[in-house]
Amino acid sequence: MKQGKPLSIILFLAITFVSFTSAAQHACATPASSSEDRRLRLYHTHTGEHIDIVFRHGDKYVPDAAAKLDRFLRDHRTGDVQQYDPRLYDILWDLTNSVGRPGAEIEIVCGYRSPWSNEFLRAHTAGVAKHSLHVQAKAIDIRLPGTDTLKLRAAALALHRGGVGYYPRSGFIHVDTGRVTQWCFGCNEATAKELSSKRTDSITQSSR
Repeated sequence: MKQGKPLSIILFLAITFVSFTSAAQHACATPASSSEDRRLRLYHTHTGEHIDIVFRHGDKYVPDAAAKLDRFLRDHRTGDVQQYDPRLYDILWDLTNSVGRPGAEIEIVCGYRSPWSNEFLRAHTAGVAKHSLHVQAKAIDIRLPGTDTLKLRAAALALHRGGVGYYPRSGFIHVDTGRVTQWCFGCNEATAKELSSKRTDSITQSSR
């Protein structure tokens, strides 16, 4: 009988410890939700339009903002609008922060591209993929005035969140939410080798 009380105390302490440990592990595994607003400032080089918009509040994308961005990124040749992959907006937001320029205005060189526009470009220019992710609204071509394009490319590669294309002659990069890969269109062989030596994967001359 004398051992009953100490035993009950031991059991109580053991149960308390297990409960505390479980709660602590759950807290570590489930990050607190953030109320941070994510804002983008964009300028479309073909339409001349500007947009300054909060596209995400905490972990929720803003539906009204998504619709406005879809319209902003429309095919400027045909006016066609497609629903964009919102993860691209996160990539753009992260890029401006990565190069130390949060809130900087990004120039859009190419957003959504309708099948007609894609075929038109393939017939009249070089470096346009037949199955471009622009047609799926999963790619954007951008530049950031005041930031070296090569530096912007390096920041995009460091995110490791999709394809990154480098177009040095035109002064822009391509980012998409497809598989992780990279390429350089218009790079000479020496430049391609220099760029690929800084990465474990190779530089190709393809496009997306």
